[in-house]
Amino acid sequence: MDSNLKKITLSLFLSSALLCAATENITSIKYDGMVHISEAVAKQLNEVKIGEPLDPIRLEKTIKTFFEQGYFEDIWADQEEGTVTFHFKEKPIISKIELKGFKENDEEEQKTLLQIEKGALYDAKRIESAKKRIVEALNQEGKIDSVVEVETEKLDNGSMSVKFLANEGEEIIIQELRYNGVSGLDPDDFDKVVANKEHDFMGWLWGRNDGKLKVSELQYDPLRIHDYYMQFGYLNAKVDAPFVAVDFNKYEAKMEYNVFEGDIFRVSDILVFQDTAVIADQELLDVIKLEKNKPFNIKTFRDDADSIKTKIADLGYAFVQVQPDLRQDKETKTVEVIYRIVPGKKVHIGNVIIAGNNRTLDRVVRRELFLAPGDLYSLTNLKDSRNALGRTGYFETNTIEEKRIDDETMDIIVQAKEAPTGNIQLGGGYGSFGGLMLSAAISDRNIFGSGITVGLNLEKSTRTQSYGFNISNPRLNDSDFSGNFAINNNSTEYDTYTTTSRGLSVGVGHRFDRYWSGYVGYNYSQNSYSDMSDANLTAEQLRYYESYAKSSVMTSAMYDSTDDYYVAREGMNFSQSFEKAGVGMDADFLKSRTIFGAYRGLQKLIDFDMILRYKARFNYVADTGYLPINERFYMGGIGSVRGYQSYSLSPITYDLSGNVQKNGGTKTFSNSFEMSLPLVPEARMRATAFYDYGMIGNNSLTEVSRSSYGVALEWFSPVGPLQLVFAKPMGQKEGDQTAVFEFTIGQRF
Repeated sequence: MDSNLKKITLSLFLSSALLCAATENITSIKYDGMVHISEAVAKQLNEVKIGEPLDPIRLEKTIKTFFEQGYFEDIWADQEEGTVTFHFKEKPIISKIELKGFKENDEEEQKTLLQIEKGALYDAKRIESAKKRIVEALNQEGKIDSVVEVETEKLDNGSMSVKFLANEGEEIIIQELRYNGVSGLDPDDFDKVVANKEHDFMGWLWGRNDGKLKVSELQYDPLRIHDYYMQFGYLNAKVDAPFVAVDFNKYEAKMEYNVFEGDIFRVSDILVFQDTAVIADQELLDVIKLEKNKPFNIKTFRDDADSIKTKIADLGYAFVQVQPDLRQDKETKTVEVIYRIVPGKKVHIGNVIIAGNNRTLDRVVRRELFLAPGDLYSLTNLKDSRNALGRTGYFETNTIEEKRIDDETMDIIVQAKEAPTGNIQLGGGYGSFGGLMLSAAISDRNIFGSGITVGLNLEKSTRTQSYGFNISNPRLNDSDFSGNFAINNNSTEYDTYTTTSRGLSVGVGHRFDRYWSGYVGYNYSQNSYSDMSDANLTAEQLRYYESYAKSSVMTSAMYDSTDDYYVAREGMNFSQSFEKAGVGMDADFLKSRTIFGAYRGLQKLIDFDMILRYKARFNYVADTGYLPINERFYMGGIGSVRGYQSYSLSPITYDLSGNVQKNGGTKTFSNSFEMSLPLVPEARMRATAFYDYGMIGNNSLTEVSRSSYGVALEWFSPVGPLQLVFAKPMGQKEGDQTAVFEFTIGQRF
């Protein structure tokens, strides 16, 4: 018998035994121990009436009604001198609830499993339901024979502490996986799409199959295999649900699929039909990638439908419908591809609503949008607006929602979650050359929400110290023009000399379109050398170390189509700059810098947030009169070849005594291949594996070449984007100055 039912029965028996003989009229009714129900509500639920004798039947019904509210462990009543008192023992409140041993780093998933919040009343049925949900979730992840225990404790304040302890069971390992009826495709290729895979030898290694059975994915794997077949023209392929035989003594499984492949169908024709002609059919056919007489591909078919939708939506038809269809001819084994298009009406933007920007000014957000009130709708403009907001670095995430007002009007709502743009940036590392290096910068990329960047940086190490101030505005007066100003003072101690540089720079830029921008600037600096040991230097080497003033102009062009400032998942960036020194001062040279980056997220391809990155830099300087050593190039550290101390790799010469002199190079090339994976998604933490290779020289680019590999931790910490780099040099030679590790805070990854 249910415990609550026992309490009701006992309470009613005692109440009836005490009161059934009472004949006097009730003069008052009291409620003792009742908290969650107000007295006004209790009076509405109570069928016992003042001025009448106590009726046991009404009393029984009233107590049952109170119990049904779910707030009480026990209820009883007594009568004394005409006063009936209802006594309530309420269920305790849960003040602490925990789930240990499962999903500990996923707060949202834990809430879904428990469905019990702090402050809720303790209810044994709800506790048991939560326990069953946790066990079921463990089973769905292939954890067989899992056990969940519940520990409860009544605290001093009368509330309850509830702790769920999940003891994960054994995982089922798929030791054998067979595909019956497969001949046209390679069954090994199915591993690209299915979640349940056969265990590989040393499956615990990254890139190998661990063979763990994922119960929740079993229903979807046949659909994934079927879809894969349709990418190769097998339109009528059938894949049955897998048969799984489990040995619970060994926690091993054998699986097999029965597959009917059918015939390969080729594309016979591609047709488009517009309900209302809004664009030339040929323009739509031009964006279609499917080809006649080639095997049908379902993935290309879907992509083509999206391309058609984008093409028409960019003309203002926001609610366009693209209805793809296939007509098979089984005799000729061909398929006719048809796209039926219902454009609807042209849509204009009504209101543009900005939300979530507690700090950033509305106008700073609006100037990055390519849609404004009154504009004709464009799907490409909508996507580009989202990417442009991501490139600012002001927001952690942003979404643009479309709110349909009527057939011809749409509001767009920008939902932005702001990122910490004002922070104390830190950087540093430890290297064989510079020892312990520390740098700090107080900066804000979005001061007062204005989009203006202001920074003060300091750097100190065993051999270097520098400080500077900079301010820049990427959109002067919300226009397409930008401006910047900076001053700096740097000092670096090398093995045989110390160099000091003091200077300033100023410039203006202009954004030509949503991707391209240009810049023109002026630099001035005074540069000097000290602590030199020049007795053994040749005359040519001494010329490098003359104090000099530099006056130069710089021009550059930049392209950026990435979707995020810090962690780009699509697009590329490119910049080309030229600096010409010799405008009335000592230094006279022409310098070129080229930077390129490409980013590709693989979420859509492999259903996993893997990002591939390629970054490259090429620098060249020509001596057109006087090229000081400070203006030459060096390699090493973050941005070139990690694992070697910053600016430590250089072509070498020898002084009169045969000692090595590093005088820098006139040309350098470095590139990096990176693979970034989510580590702790809830904490926005990623792990990145990389390979760096670089070259530097004077007469030849390959005079000095080095490479390295390693891993980096990328984390959006509370103080800003943090990057920890651990690199292993390759091809290291005697005299190389290696870095044990490097880190930065506040820089883009």
